[in-house]
Amino acid sequence: MAAESSFDVVSKLDRQEVDNALNQAARELSQRFDFKGTGATVAWQGEQGVEVRANAEERVKAALDVFKEKLVKRGVSLKVLDTDGEPKASGKEYRLAIALKEGISTEDGKKISKIVRDEGPKGVKAQIQGDELRVSSKKKDDLQTVQTLLKEKDLDIPLQFTNYR
Repeated sequence: MAAESSFDVVSKLDRQEVDNALNQAARELSQRFDFKGTGATVAWQGEQGVEVRANAEERVKAALDVFKEKLVKRGVSLKVLDTDGEPKASGKEYRLAIALKEGISTEDGKKISKIVRDEGPKGVKAQIQGDELRVSSKKKDDLQTVQTLLKEKDLDIPLQFTNYR
């Protein structure tokens, strides 16, 4: 068995699940009694962003909590959300812009490959390929060990493992 086994570490975003969570949150905000008259909305802002609006700062935070709750129920990691701090006042309403993170940055790729090199089994190689990371080894057991190791690490991006061969 001379062939090497490998898998890819990726950070993908299931846009359909995020869209479903966003629609569920918007529906709940329009129907819940405590959000009546607050103008609370959750909507897409461009391709990679979501915007939460309301007429009070605490209502924006509550609407964000509803959105997060819907994401968790749909199986989307909260690590994809990149909030830019506190809600900003804009006229009579408060807005909170949320960016959605997708892909592994070069910096995160280097961090993950360093973890694999330092703490992983011997003979495991990690290569950065664009916005994903290929991990290869002669033994499949070593690859499973690396997957377990990366799952245990608390990285600030959600990781998925694909192309296991």
